[in-house]
Amino acid sequence: MFWKRSFDGLDALVAERGSSLLATAVLLTGSRAAGEDLLQGALERLMRSWGRVREDRERYLRRTMYHLAVDQWRLRRRRPEVFTHAEPQGQPDAADAVALRQALMQALAQLPPRQRAVLVLRYWEQLSEAEAAEVLGCSVGTVKSTASRGLSRLRELTATWDLQPFPLSSGAQR
Repeated sequence: MFWKRSFDGLDALVAERGSSLLATAVLLTGSRAAGEDLLQGALERLMRSWGRVREDRERYLRRTMYHLAVDQWRLRRRRPEVFTHAEPQGQPDAADAVALRQALMQALAQLPPRQRAVLVLRYWEQLSEAEAAEVLGCSVGTVKSTASRGLSRLRELTATWDLQPFPLSSGAQR
């Protein structure tokens, strides 16, 4: 006998927030394929817990994604993985934006996992320090110091970009 479960609202959640969730997963993992796998794993866990999770299912899904990503980083520490060069799909008229995005993704991929997670939560997901600390299960001070070190490291990694500037389509000056 098969049990039939009702997942009311799951279609709407994925339709409305799926692209944002996938973008976050890609940033956390470093590639689109790995991001899709991460999001799928988080969706599977959400579906297994559907009856227990009654409020803010997107928050539960995001938190699950972050925890799964941390688990993958821990595995990679024992069995290192080499990131390959993969270009994100871009708009034909925005080659400069694509180049900048790719360079930023590569720089972000060079950060340690915790720094990457904190920066994604704070600046991509736009969570407060307290919210990021709650998601990661650490103190607000840890989020602050990790974000500071992560931004410092990104500045070091991008310091040479002034030698090969990326043109800005909007005409903004550096």
